[in-house]
Amino acid sequence: MSTTPPPVPRLSDRVPDLGALQLLLAIARLGSLGRAARELGITQPAASSRVRAMERQLGVALVDRSPRGSRLTDAGALVTDWARRIVEAAEAFDAGAQALRVRRDRRLRIAASMTIAEYLLPGWLIALRHQRPETAVQLLAGNSQFVAERLLADEVDLGFMEGLSVPSGLTGVVIARDHLVVVAAPTHRWAKRRAPLDPEELARTPLILRERGSGTRQVLDAALGGLAEPLLELASTTAVKAAAVSGAGPSVLSELAVGEELAARRLVRVPVAGVSLDRALRAVWRTGHRPVGPARDLLSLTRVG
Repeated sequence: MSTTPPPVPRLSDRVPDLGALQLLLAIARLGSLGRAARELGITQPAASSRVRAMERQLGVALVDRSPRGSRLTDAGALVTDWARRIVEAAEAFDAGAQALRVRRDRRLRIAASMTIAEYLLPGWLIALRHQRPETAVQLLAGNSQFVAERLLADEVDLGFMEGLSVPSGLTGVVIARDHLVVVAAPTHRWAKRRAPLDPEELARTPLILRERGSGTRQVLDAALGGLAEPLLELASTTAVKAAAVSGAGPSVLSELAVGEELAARRLVRVPVAGVSLDRALRAVWRTGHRPVGPARDLLSLTRVG
């Protein structure tokens, strides 16, 4: 039978804050309110005011002040012993938290869709390396569905994906816009046509495509209202591009991926009228887990347009 855990006890309003306790310890060690104030980087009036507030809070006098210096009362000496243990525990807590931050900052786990992994991430990671040379990066590449699954399983710290929307359980921000282009080898009949393709012809033509679950496939399918059975279905942008260059058939690829092939005329861009093939590229993370440390720094490097 399950039991409800007991409520977390609430600290009394009479417990002074750490800053006040540190001041009391400094007065005990230095024997002077003024020297304690200087050591802590505050003014003497501010230190006096803090001591008076602590005395009101506790309901006892803690420090006797005179022209010869400051002396702890009997109650002040007892409170100082308690304060020392509290401050030491706080310092141990802070050291532990710092160790956790150092361990976190030593690695960065990323999942990225193929287009982003191949054509954008290398430059971002080089820039991150200059900022954080001590951080080891682990990159998993797959389609947009793969990225979402890795994030939701808490296997990566940050993801990059294409597609129409952010999956449930994730939060994202658009980092760039991309455009899908229809391409074909120079020997293909589409490479020689003068009039743009219409969406219907593109939709009914078997194409060389990425697999289902990829951002490219999602955007293309939504834009055309359905696709013919693929001529080839391949798991990477590089494989799709190589098949199109070989003359196996036309394809639809990210503009980022085919710049060199278009410039060298290994592929020809085929214009399409009456349909938008624009898409968003997003950085994504688990909802409620905003990127921190190396993930936050990488996110700041990704705003490319």
